Amino acid sequence: MNKFSIPVILFITLLVACRDSTGSSENSGSIAEPVLSDEPPAISYTILNATPHDKNSYTEGFLIHDGKLFESSGAPEEFENTRSIVGIVDPATGNIAVKAELDRKTYFGEGITILHDKLYQLTWTNKKGFIYDLKTFKKIGEFSFPSKEGWGMTTDGSSLIMSDGTSNLTFLDPVTFKTNRIVGITDNNGPVGNINELEYVNGNILANIYQTPYIIRINPSNGKVIGKADFSTLVKEVKSKNPGVDYMNGIAYDSVKNKIFITGKLWPNIYEVRLNN
Repeated sequence: MNKFSIPVILFITLLVACRDSTGSSENSGSIAEPVLSDEPPAISYTILNATPHDKNSYTEGFLIHDGKLFESSGAPEEFENTRSIVGIVDPATGNIAVKAELDRKTYFGEGITILHDKLYQLTWTNKKGFIYDLKTFKKIGEFSFPSKEGWGMTTDGSSLIMSDGTSNLTFLDPVTFKTNRIVGITDNNGPVGNINELEYVNGNILANIYQTPYIIRINPSNGKVIGKADFSTLVKEVKSKNPGVDYMNGIAYDSVKNKIFITGKLWPNIYEVRLNN
């Protein structure tokens, strides 16, 4: 055997091996192409009741605590009668008994949540939140957050969970306000943006998607959308009867009575809803 035999044999062997490997890769790729997961399951629902809602409330936060319905609102310039307030809703009239109010020239009130006898309130673009004593509603503190904007807010009992109009949820420590973690919300099409008002319900998070008639159910551990309720029919009905209303926003959960209530910005009614799955 001459000195060129071994290199030539090795070259031919490697060439054949590479061709076989490439072919195998192409074949396996054509068989196991990436497949997008199915859409989140549709959440069916039943509308059980309707009660009055303050038609001047540009709803940003909505929750039930100790049997009382709390609401926070913003104050867009184009709606002169709106105010950035936090208060308790009278179920008979829908009027809000104001407990705290922000200067609308400086702040735009956003989401609220209650944890350990304190009420936390976000503002929209000031990167600032306020803390109130739940018994007196006296302001007892302020906090900052890393997101550019503040939108919705809820709690899982240990963290403050906020949305900021993107596809992210930020979990904040309620004492230090440092970020514990950030979870990206995704469905079969990828990131889900415009996450707005939030409500923690039985281990999952319900969220309004801004400017849509959808409420989604989110697994907070991985951000996956695991359900989607389409309220298009209700939204069309509300808008046809009340042309001046704005988008659906507001989810409140009564954990004692296992009831869910929804509303919208400037809507004349609050709706009691049963999610059937």
